[in-house]
Amino acid sequence: MRKQIGMGAAVLATASLLAACSSDPEPAETASTEPTASTSEAPAIDASGQTLTIWTDAEREGAIQTVADTFQEETGATVEIVQKNFEDLRNDFIAQVPTGEGPDITVGAHDWAGALVEAGVVNTVDLGETADDFEQVAVDAFTYDGQLYGLPYATEAIALIQNADLVGDTAPTTWDEMISMAEEAGFEDRPFLLYTNGTTGDGYSSYPVQTSFGAPVFVQDESGSYTTEVGMGGEAGQAYAQFLYDNGQAGTGYFSDTIDYDTSNQLFADGEVPFLLQGPWMPFFDDDSMNIVVSPMVSAGGEDAAPFVGVQGFYVSSQSENTLLANQFLTNYMATEDAQRALYEADPRLPALTSLAEEFSADPITAGFVASAAQGVPMPSIPEMGNVWDLWNAAEIQIITGATDDPTGTWDAMVAELEASIG
Repeated sequence: MRKQIGMGAAVLATASLLAACSSDPEPAETASTEPTASTSEAPAIDASGQTLTIWTDAEREGAIQTVADTFQEETGATVEIVQKNFEDLRNDFIAQVPTGEGPDITVGAHDWAGALVEAGVVNTVDLGETADDFEQVAVDAFTYDGQLYGLPYATEAIALIQNADLVGDTAPTTWDEMISMAEEAGFEDRPFLLYTNGTTGDGYSSYPVQTSFGAPVFVQDESGSYTTEVGMGGEAGQAYAQFLYDNGQAGTGYFSDTIDYDTSNQLFADGEVPFLLQGPWMPFFDDDSMNIVVSPMVSAGGEDAAPFVGVQGFYVSSQSENTLLANQFLTNYMATEDAQRALYEADPRLPALTSLAEEFSADPITAGFVASAAQGVPMPSIPEMGNVWDLWNAAEIQIITGATDDPTGTWDAMVAELEASIG
């Protein structure tokens, strides 16, 4: 678990993204806030004799139980909540749903959708008019092949973090402006930190820079669903590769393979660098000792810098004997402000419900991360994303370190190998 910004106190717990789908750094403590009561304005239904089983982790169990208590009282249904380790939920769901031993509903991350759909273990969710109540990127995240497969409730994305005591509190809007602000403040050698997970490479953290060149990992169709067409090849990808090289160890030296999690934390906290591209889990958000401004990442390539957005939510089993009841529980109870506020208080990730995102954006740091997520795109949930990480990260490091003197050729070779692996 890792820390993330909430209102005021600013610390929250965040479940780690799967290793195959993210490179988020280290875990942190769990928030201990008790969930509030949840109420529903849904019309009363008679579900006596029906049982819903819900899988969740420890962080969200209390909030879900509060909503479940109201649901049981108003409908006569029985709700059984089973606590599991978050890391086990996806694999257990895929393994047990076909046997009839799985739950009706499980908590999960949006980037599980591809694996769940391909395994045939998840059903669509009909949010109806309530879909408009959520941030669009959150709904898009749970959309697979044009179908919605989950109820979102929380989002997270990286953003540009600046030390206002070093460069002022005005957020830059372009790469050149950011570099100029840093240089004028005396940071010519190290104006900006790009997290690379040390020598491993980290396409996740550099993705906003890459997308600003118009080079997405995969192309999205009109519904927002990802296709298997690799989008980071061609002139846009080559321009990004050249940018990495020009600002790597053979160029300006802004990017290097020495920036791991602890190093980036220490350099920024010690005032050795004024700008950092990272998430709300960084430890310097634990208190108010630093004067920090958070804003969407600036564009280096002329287009919007779109980070990956991770979304948490709920899935319905394809083998549930109470599918309609499960959908009623999600759309009429878990989609309410009270329920989503309880989830936020139990595990304070940025809310996917627009009204709550706006409410919590009264805190400027939270507002910065909300704005970054709104500019972002969902982490691809298609199974082919698993083919990407090793090739992508390795190419990034080769180019940044100057191990190759042909950055565009190295990038093209990576894209070709990825396309071949996908077939």
